[in-house]
Amino acid sequence: MSEAVTRPGITADALLASLDPLLRAWLPRQRWFAGKGRPITDFTLITATELLPPTSELGLLHLLIQVRQPQVPGQVGGAPPLAADCYQLLLGVRRELPPRLAPALIGHVTQGPLAGFTVYEALHDARMSGFLLEALRMQARVGKLRFERDRRKNIGEDLAPRVLATEQSNSSLVYGDTFILKLFRRIVPGVNPDLELPLMLARERCAQVPAPAAWFLADVGDEVNVLGVLQPYLKGTADGWELALRELAADRDFSGEARALGRATAEVHLALARALPTVTLGRAQVELIAEGMADRLDAAAGAVPALLPYAPALHTTFEALADLGRGEATWTAQRIHGDLHLGQCLRSPAGEWSLIDFEGEPSRLLSERRMPQPPVRDVAGMLRSFDYAARSREPWAPKWAGDCRAAYCTGYAEVSGRDPRTDPVLLRAYETDKAVYEVLYEARHRPDWLPVPLSAIKRLATNGPATNGPVTDIH
Repeated sequence: MSEAVTRPGITADALLASLDPLLRAWLPRQRWFAGKGRPITDFTLITATELLPPTSELGLLHLLIQVRQPQVPGQVGGAPPLAADCYQLLLGVRRELPPRLAPALIGHVTQGPLAGFTVYEALHDARMSGFLLEALRMQARVGKLRFERDRRKNIGEDLAPRVLATEQSNSSLVYGDTFILKLFRRIVPGVNPDLELPLMLARERCAQVPAPAAWFLADVGDEVNVLGVLQPYLKGTADGWELALRELAADRDFSGEARALGRATAEVHLALARALPTVTLGRAQVELIAEGMADRLDAAAGAVPALLPYAPALHTTFEALADLGRGEATWTAQRIHGDLHLGQCLRSPAGEWSLIDFEGEPSRLLSERRMPQPPVRDVAGMLRSFDYAARSREPWAPKWAGDCRAAYCTGYAEVSGRDPRTDPVLLRAYETDKAVYEVLYEARHRPDWLPVPLSAIKRLATNGPATNGPVTDIH
């Protein structure tokens, strides 16, 4: 059931009829649209909310729209099953689009109640994006939308907005170099970890994670949908990935930064363990983890033939983990970052590291992303990131990667009291699982990058399963 809170006389069905042709052409061109390469079958409006007064000469439509597509490209001999994703759209509506907004054009409406109007991406319109900040500041409620804030945070007026060009699966607006608003594009009902965990960490006074200042939600049926989070903008910070590449290009040592980043990661893990329950993984849970890793390997090998020669050796790594679980080995699981890599870290001019983007891997179900996991999963993600950075140049820099990986684990141990390398079976299993994921991702999205994870796959397969002692192959 869809609901429209729009201008008088415009129903949800009529609004959708106006927008349908434009959205079919525009959505697949957006970087955050997950269904590229598959035709759009149909749309369903979940909510449609007019955020500006009906008397305004401009329109600002907030849409939650369900997009149905085949799960795989259509084939002769039968229709593939359909998949549905919900997306958040902010559409500006004008009679005429000024030249400064030409790049934001979605299209000119030729039918339905919006016929004769021009529709565009509203985030690029300072007046429209400024309204979002004002709604958060005033804790507005419009239709099904709720804008909430931490009253202890001062949200000033008249902060000039700008869209960040580095958007990927989401979109971000910076307001006056003071705040950054992250708008989630693909919306999944439930509590988004990118709001949940930073709020928890703020209560623990965790300095390594920016505390949310405000957020907005949509109430749809019995479900809460997190739509966006406003956080302090860390002006002057350097993106960890870009910083690592610059240091590598200049042949400068990065191990000191890696060690500090390991310490910051451990601080966040300790704060999460204080804020939320931890669990002990026994035999059944460890066997399920190993089984899931093996299943993901088989699925990836079926999709990427280059992985097939290494699959038998990689399976022994997961079997070694299952064998430990059948013995006396147990591990603690807790909430973690879930998608940790250099691009999710920011370094301040003073040398302090912050962790951001706690949404987890978007391809995983929300229920999976919110499950307790061994902290070593985050560690493995960062180890893979150092390897990625080292292999982004020719000739690749194995010593640079090895020094960074070792320093990161050392820094982590200095704060947590436990060196990830003392659990080599678990660490190798999670690093192998991550490399398998990377192979599948690169094969689908960036084939030129496929040799990077494949080189790690070869190393992990060649070295064989780790023993239950300190790991020596950190390179």
